[in-house]
Amino acid sequence: MSARQTKTYLAERLREIGVEPASRHGQNFLIDLNLVELIVNSAELDERDVVLEVGTGTGSLTAMMVPKAAAVVTVEIDGHLFELASEQLLDFDNVTMLHTDALKNKNRFNPEVMETIGERLAEAPDRRLKLVANLPYNVATPILSNLLTCEHTPYSMVATIQKELAERIVAQPWSKDYSALSVWIQSQCTAEIVRTMPPSVFWPRPKVDSAIIRLVVDRARREAIPDRTYFHQFVKSIFLHRRKFLRANVVAAMKRHLTKQQVDELMDAMGFGPDTRTEQIDVPTLLAFTERVRAMAPDWKL
Repeated sequence: MSARQTKTYLAERLREIGVEPASRHGQNFLIDLNLVELIVNSAELDERDVVLEVGTGTGSLTAMMVPKAAAVVTVEIDGHLFELASEQLLDFDNVTMLHTDALKNKNRFNPEVMETIGERLAEAPDRRLKLVANLPYNVATPILSNLLTCEHTPYSMVATIQKELAERIVAQPWSKDYSALSVWIQSQCTAEIVRTMPPSVFWPRPKVDSAIIRLVVDRARREAIPDRTYFHQFVKSIFLHRRKFLRANVVAAMKRHLTKQQVDELMDAMGFGPDTRTEQIDVPTLLAFTERVRAMAPDWKL
């Protein structure tokens, strides 16, 4: 395993099959074995866990997880890497490899992936889903965000992503990084940055720093959101123009459903002033505000 994590091994192995890392798929291989182990250890896998890995790569992370988990469903879009990883994972009977795109579109997972996960979860009554992956940068946001809308709710998610994205996820109100994504993730999960990583631990080197993030789903938080789809869409709409005041964002989002007077009444009921900005409001208050809006405009859609 150690030899298979080096830049030299990866470069030679890919050269043998006549391919180079594809930037369009965000292929940056983690070549520091200690960090691969940190990802696995942070996931705290046991015999109950069905692991979803997006981006099999050469199968190195996959091979480290399979002895610890009940099952691993690993998804690879690149045909050359799929074949390469298949050789390494041939002897593991609890691995399901899928040669496909994990996403159907930017808002939905591929149904084949979800069906396969459902099958593995159904094999025992106490199984739980965990995402563990060195995520390609170009799909990191939709993977983490959309998994919280799927029929199979994850227990936790541990992934390598851009450091900038990790900082957005854990950001607090009044900060420059606080966003709709911060609210959406934190409304349902505890979030922590496990480790930041320089470009030198990857091959090819990305142009930005990376981070390992750990998200643990809080069932009580999820159950406190009466309509998660409405909340998700409404929060995205009012963070759309960060420089504008909250009132202007709500008026723009609800223009066919609420009058300006109704928006002012909602603002007053929440104690928001005319100069309140969206990025100043914490998650519980945004949820309470969303419910007041939903009561007046239940049919609204972004």
